Amino acid sequence: MAELVRIAGGSLSAAINPLGAELTSLTDAEARELMTDADPAFWTGHAPILFPIVGRLNGDVLRLDGVEYPMKQHGFARHQAFDVVAQDAAGATFRLTANDETRASYPFDFALDVRFAIAGAKLEIAVTIANRGTVAMPASFGFHPAFAWPLPYGEPREDHRIVFAADEPGPIKRLADGLVAGDRASPLDGRALHLADTLFADDVLIWDPVRSQSVAYGAPSGPSLRIDFPDTPYLGVWTKPGAAFVCIEPWHGHADPVGFTGDFRDKPGVFTVAPGAAWRCAMAITLQP
Repeated sequence: MAELVRIAGGSLSAAINPLGAELTSLTDAEARELMTDADPAFWTGHAPILFPIVGRLNGDVLRLDGVEYPMKQHGFARHQAFDVVAQDAAGATFRLTANDETRASYPFDFALDVRFAIAGAKLEIAVTIANRGTVAMPASFGFHPAFAWPLPYGEPREDHRIVFAADEPGPIKRLADGLVAGDRASPLDGRALHLADTLFADDVLIWDPVRSQSVAYGAPSGPSLRIDFPDTPYLGVWTKPGAAFVCIEPWHGHADPVGFTGDFRDKPGVFTVAPGAAWRCAMAITLQP
């Protein structure tokens, strides 16, 4: 395991693994852990970076300009070693650039920067995807942070909920064998998702589109987390029943629809970065009293 990069400021401290530029720990001023326990009986992830795809591709194949490239679920960034290109007490920037391994499944010259910065009770994660090549570059991107469920403030697990900032009137998407398979009824009570293991018997809950730009997570009493995701079109919420985490996942992309065999450029949820240009997004995690 690579040596973790540690940053701190105000009332939060974080540790990031250069392998995947993955946030592995976020603690409050009393060193209480706000992230997953990564119990291997359920899932050993913490907060993988999803690039250049989100979710699964049909047949685990990326089809591009008549060529098929192998591509596993959520892409390769989470398994790549990032370089630490900037660091100070309260922040660090990690960079992944195209290499022979990435080009074997994604034939583009890119630079992916992930910047973590703490100020007060907020951790901001800012992403820049630069196209260093000469052709338009299609991509998707997603965050996948797993938060402690329950949070470490003594409130019962069954009292935890996710409250959306805006009304979310539509149905949500469901998966079949990892691919988007249609709609299911919304599980919301008003704007609140009352967390229960039964919600996740059929995998992730997907808001497509999500109208909110933030949610609050926690119990009605005690500290909570506010997760901001400005301009994010999709949101996934996921856990494995019985696990001590819940993932709140702002996505710029999603899995292939069932039966999709088209070009990756035409896939729903794919954006395009022009040659010499850069695409940016961000999310933030704030500890609220």
